[in-house]
Amino acid sequence: MADTISQLNGFFATGSISELAPEVLGELQSILRLHSLSPQELFYKWESYTMKMGPESTKINLDTIRAFKKDLQEMLERDSRGKMGRSVEKVGRYATPRGNGAREREDIFGMLDGVTPSTPLQDRSANGPTKRKVPYETPVVPKSRNGEGMSPSIDARGHGNVTSASTAPFDARQNAGQIIETLNDHIVPFEAPIAPPAEPRVKLTANTDLKKFYYKPMAMHLSEASEILDDRIDEFQALIKSHHNLDDFAFGSAASQSTNEVVAVGRIACDSPEGKLNAASLMLETSRRTGAGRRVPLKVDSVSYEFFPGQIVAVRGINASGTYFSVSEILDFPLPPPGVSAPSTLDIFNERVGVEDGDVVNPSNVLNFMIASGPYTADDNLAFEPLNTLCEKAAESYADVLIMVGPILDIEHPHLASGDFDLPDDPSVQPDKATLDDVFRILVGTPLRLLAQQIPSITIILVPSVRDVVNKHVSWPQEPFDKKVLGLPKQARMVTNPVTISLNETLVGISAQDVLWDLRREEVLIGNSKENSLLARLPRYLIQQRHFYPLFPPGDKTASPTTGTDKRLTIGMPLDVSYLKLGEWVNARPDLLITPSALPPFAKVVESVLVINPGSLSKRKGPGTYAQLAVHPRKILDEEREAEVVGHHLFDRTRVDVVRI
Repeated sequence: MADTISQLNGFFATGSISELAPEVLGELQSILRLHSLSPQELFYKWESYTMKMGPESTKINLDTIRAFKKDLQEMLERDSRGKMGRSVEKVGRYATPRGNGAREREDIFGMLDGVTPSTPLQDRSANGPTKRKVPYETPVVPKSRNGEGMSPSIDARGHGNVTSASTAPFDARQNAGQIIETLNDHIVPFEAPIAPPAEPRVKLTANTDLKKFYYKPMAMHLSEASEILDDRIDEFQALIKSHHNLDDFAFGSAASQSTNEVVAVGRIACDSPEGKLNAASLMLETSRRTGAGRRVPLKVDSVSYEFFPGQIVAVRGINASGTYFSVSEILDFPLPPPGVSAPSTLDIFNERVGVEDGDVVNPSNVLNFMIASGPYTADDNLAFEPLNTLCEKAAESYADVLIMVGPILDIEHPHLASGDFDLPDDPSVQPDKATLDDVFRILVGTPLRLLAQQIPSITIILVPSVRDVVNKHVSWPQEPFDKKVLGLPKQARMVTNPVTISLNETLVGISAQDVLWDLRREEVLIGNSKENSLLARLPRYLIQQRHFYPLFPPGDKTASPTTGTDKRLTIGMPLDVSYLKLGEWVNARPDLLITPSALPPFAKVVESVLVINPGSLSKRKGPGTYAQLAVHPRKILDEEREAEVVGHHLFDRTRVDVVRI
């Protein structure tokens, strides 16, 4: 009982609240007993609920917990009705109906179900009757240009049939410009100058070999893929050997029977391809060099650790019986070194932003970064109103850098998936010959070109996504956009997905793939976790594994946030294993890590890395969020000038605001 209360406080007590109120704890324990859930599973459901309702409506108190409890019960009832509907043969034709009132009035005993297939069933929602294609099929989004009469659909940040009203007009949004989270609120925010800088204050340098990303997708060879996976295990074994000062005799194969204690390095896997990882299904996959590629079950009763499929681990233990490897200790890998620069290099960048005589306190020397992630328009239109507003905000504040992470022209958008939309009049495009490149150039390129005209000194960085319809590269890692075809201004810089770049001295890592969502679904906690905060634990996996996407095999797309298209299935993670090394962190961990996700937006410092999830600029049925950074210059102390290199320390000189668009 005490352990359950401790876990609930650890998961649900956030911010200034260290312990939950007794009545709140009582309701949470009631939910645990009612639905047979663990505290961690309940917390995951609470996160999905907060994504659906919004952070303002889900502050921890007795009323919100009771509303959450009611929502769980309603979702359980909806799932039960859906299963009954999909199993018509198993349910009596004349069973007592369990549907809503409208369905009961139309066909009380289900006598017409399946008898007259040409007669469409009706779901009388708040927006009027909507046709269904087949009985018990979830309503789909109609091909409507104005969004009127849209049937209820699944929320982009939830899982289940969430009934909601049609999209409200963007101009009628509430709390526009509201800051919902701030990191380092003691740091002075950016103040727009009287006029934009005459020259760009930021120098962009690519730390990734962009040419390697122009590979031929869908041409993967199994031999190459297996070598890449093997090499990764061997590279981590070399790291463990040097970090813990081990000799070659300390290592062995976890799959070989022996009474001697050995250190084994391998990849975490599940004992079933279709199964979900848990303490009973943990297996260690060895490399061909160290263990002939064999897999062995892991017994981890005596350790506390976090695991996920594809994770490289180093375990110490014995395999006395030859049937399983008993783990006594898990060895930590060394973290990648932080980003550093010579003091003279920092002086050059400080002069570039206007620092004179070491005066880094002047507000005019602060850099203004804006970070946004797609989608950039709501599901019921292609007006891209959030994107236009973002560009207006960037122009008003004289932004130095605007980072736009895909999807920009989203293939999962209902209008793009169906092809049912009209383009604005453009003399350069013939309607019957228009391509998706033309759609991008008109709808997305126009506000970006206007922004570049207003702020010539701005740097616009575009990162593609596997969901971007204008990027022919269908797998991850992914080549950049074609700047010339899309008609983008010279201030726009096309980079790969993922990418590591330098903005002045700041090392920035960006990946458009939602790895945090996939890790959240696949991770398993054994014993007491070292980090109770989910949003701090997930980015740490990327840092420890030195990779933008350490999960293997990729997350199941059926568990990803659903879309508004007819099929409702997301693209998922089309991973090209042969080029997995392009997602590795080679020399250092980034100062700034941008990981867009369907999880709630956040800004956190993890292992001296500033990690930001800006949230999506537009949700499926409403406006979203973006992140704004005020980056102050790096002050160099007198004693540091004698050193060859100094750390960047971006995390303690940058203010981050997560803002509603």
